Amino acid sequence: MRFGVLGPLLVLDGDRDLTPGPAKHRALLAALLLRSARPVAVDRLVDEVWDGRPPASAEAVLRVYVSALRKVVEGIRTVPGGYLLDVDPDRVDAHRFERLVAEATRAGEAGGRAEAAEGLRAALALWRGPALADVESDTLRRAHAVRLEELRLTTVEERVELDLALGRGARVTGELRALVAAYPLRERAWGQLVTALGQAGRRSEALGAYQEARRLLVGELGLEPGEALREAHERVLAGTSTRAGQVPNETPNETPPDIADFTGREHVLDWIRRSVPDAAGAPVHLVLHGPAGVGKSAVAVHAATALDFPGGRLHASLGGRTPEAVLEDLLRSLGCQETAIPAGLDGRVRLYRSTVSGRRLLVVLDDAEREAQVRPLLPTGPGCLTLVTSRSPLHGLEAARARELGVFDRDESVAMLAGVAGRRRVEAEPRAAARIAELCGGLPLALRIAGSRLARRPGWTLEHLAGRLEDERGRLDELSAGDLAVRGSLALGYRALSDRERLLLRRLGALSAPDFAPWAASAVLGAPAEETLEALAGAGLLQARGLDPAGQERYGWHDLTRLYAAERLAAEEGPPAGVLAAAAPEILDRARRARALLLPAEPGSGLTLARTAEQAAAAETALLRESARWLAAERRFLVATVADARRAGLDEMAWRLAFYLTPFFELGAHREDWRSAVEEGLRAVRRAGHRNGEALLLRSLADLHRVEGRLPEAAEALRRALGLAEPGEAARVRYRLGLVHLAGERPSEAQACFVACLAAFSAAGDRRGRADALRALGGLRRDRDLLSRSLEAYRELGDPRGEAAVSLDLAGLLLDARRLREANERAEHGLGLARRLGDRLPEAAALTVLAGIALAEGRADVAGQNAREALETFREHGDRAGAARATLTLAEALLGLDEIDEAFDGVMRVMGEFDALGDRRGRAAAEELADEVRRRRGLRV
Repeated sequence: MRFGVLGPLLVLDGDRDLTPGPAKHRALLAALLLRSARPVAVDRLVDEVWDGRPPASAEAVLRVYVSALRKVVEGIRTVPGGYLLDVDPDRVDAHRFERLVAEATRAGEAGGRAEAAEGLRAALALWRGPALADVESDTLRRAHAVRLEELRLTTVEERVELDLALGRGARVTGELRALVAAYPLRERAWGQLVTALGQAGRRSEALGAYQEARRLLVGELGLEPGEALREAHERVLAGTSTRAGQVPNETPNETPPDIADFTGREHVLDWIRRSVPDAAGAPVHLVLHGPAGVGKSAVAVHAATALDFPGGRLHASLGGRTPEAVLEDLLRSLGCQETAIPAGLDGRVRLYRSTVSGRRLLVVLDDAEREAQVRPLLPTGPGCLTLVTSRSPLHGLEAARARELGVFDRDESVAMLAGVAGRRRVEAEPRAAARIAELCGGLPLALRIAGSRLARRPGWTLEHLAGRLEDERGRLDELSAGDLAVRGSLALGYRALSDRERLLLRRLGALSAPDFAPWAASAVLGAPAEETLEALAGAGLLQARGLDPAGQERYGWHDLTRLYAAERLAAEEGPPAGVLAAAAPEILDRARRARALLLPAEPGSGLTLARTAEQAAAAETALLRESARWLAAERRFLVATVADARRAGLDEMAWRLAFYLTPFFELGAHREDWRSAVEEGLRAVRRAGHRNGEALLLRSLADLHRVEGRLPEAAEALRRALGLAEPGEAARVRYRLGLVHLAGERPSEAQACFVACLAAFSAAGDRRGRADALRALGGLRRDRDLLSRSLEAYRELGDPRGEAAVSLDLAGLLLDARRLREANERAEHGLGLARRLGDRLPEAAALTVLAGIALAEGRADVAGQNAREALETFREHGDRAGAARATLTLAEALLGLDEIDEAFDGVMRVMGEFDALGDRRGRAAAEELADEVRRRRGLRV
């Protein structure tokens, strides 16, 4: 909500005008606004609302007025003896005006005349008419409007003074004539008009203006013109009124004031310092690029203020300005009179290069949009340095070096928050500070705003602000303080895009994933998106993150950019459901095809009912490996899309996508993603009322519980699935139940399940189910014939993953039978398949089997090497059961190498791990090895 008193009273909530109508309500609100965030006594309010003539019941009526205003304006609080409007003063135009004037004044004092002039111009633009124009209270106007009007006039004169110092006399003559007409006795304004006319080359008019001013002063006041007006007159007579208050050829120093609480960026600052050329060296041009709000301008200014350039420092804000307009300002800063500046670009470039050729200058070009905008502004003299900031790397800028600025890490973010909000407050709440840093995404602009809000509200805790930022829907609203706003910074970039670029950016807002590949962008756009993605990356709204494991270019964005895109989508096209629904066929089809390659011929997955002859021919090992790589690259995107679809009410899309991802989660031990996707899928499928779909996801949930060792939960999920599943799916649920019984060391129950499933799968012609059941039954009975039949079944399916798994099962049986050569062949075959497929966990399992074979062959060194490699992979993927088995094998290898103490430490650790996993067989094997280690150490059990 924004408020205005510089003109008619104004209350705006977005685009809605909520300005109160009744005169007394307006006077009361104006009185509170003019003292925002400060208590106002009831007596003072009564006097100002009733203009010094209050009725006897004024206090009671005032309470009614306050109650009415509270329905429109939030933050009106009752305090002892009065009322307080708890609103950010910067949302009130009068307070913002005074702040902008103070900032511009400081910039001017620091030598930044151009910046100061622009700041004062922005402050004056807030005025919409006389202060409190429609507020019916002379008391209020005397107390506030008179002071504000005088400040406005002084600000106009100060801004004109700066424009004159910059040689802009021709621009301000009309404004000054209006000013002296309205205030004919303001001597300073007359002096400025004389100077401006002189600068514009209108000497006779300047002399005439002086005579008119003198006549008025003598006639009205009986006074001769003062010293300043006389000096302006004399400069015109002498022909020296080139620039008021400035000596020609003065060394410019236009760098804006540095930030007192500047944080971090030491590597970038060091890079800039090391890039400064020698006095006789070729000019150097540096480009600092990165997304909106990352602090590019702050880094450039901080670096510039610390560098010594005897020829001076120039600063220009480019934005959407033309090179001609920027050159005009730069030439004036370098002492060129307005009448000497050529009209065309070529002439201005030649004059600029001639003027700077003998100077060693530092030029800061802020917020550049494109290379063509920058090239004419680059100084060509020896020893010059140009610092360019842009959202784009400006790769086409010849001989320029670029450096990307990223977001802060957590420590840098907390340090910046402490610098703005206060170190003691941040140190008192370290967890809340870290959470704010995380919610701001390490973006310096967001962190500065968050710190400013805390600094302005000493009663707030950091935990309170973190709680307000948690809600994604209001986060951009919270990240606004005064004229600093993340939304505003992003809006500038958005408005500069083409229609197609804006369309893609906002449609990407339907996705919550942190990054995506071009195919996904094309799906939401409904057309090829590669070139548009590159354009958005060039504009700094997306970041190209290189090639992913599948060889695709990947694009990401800051989380606050994502929230802004989602806002624009909602405002311009509506809810995200429409975008997601249009993209659903492409997303589901890609995920389904990837699953079909992981699990050939699996029934029960909706569209994945059987492999066609074409698919069978295509299912080469390389293709299977690529499917796993694609799923690895897209894992975070697809998991996030499950949740996006469920939130958008696209239940069919959500639950099917969750189901398609299950085998990949198991293959890569991505258990948290597995859990998240299945839980979201279950919410969606239950809302949709799809019974068999729920059974499919409950089966997936049971698989997750089983691999985590949570067997009772797995069995419960499967029992619920049995009550929902169609006949074909019911057999697969019973097969999973057999695996749970087997893991729980209930072999008879497991065998009953496997036998029944084998019969059901064979009768239904379910070749994958038959292969799975043969493998499970063969492993349980330790029957090489059943395992060999399972191996053939997997080969007929064209499933090398199944073939690799059964090869390791057979290797284990052959090892137990001491048929070591055959065991080694089987294990090596399984290892080769796993490596060609790029399956790290099956590879680690094969290495563990090979380590056991090497131990049996007396090659403890080889066994130790294999076991260590397997252990590293299991730990990397968080597979505790696999890591425990590899640790036990490694301990046995160490014992064979007479590394007895290390073997003892390993076996003692793994015994506790087997206990935690509930693996009684593993515990028994570890105890047996521990006894041997103790015996070798000369101990007694």
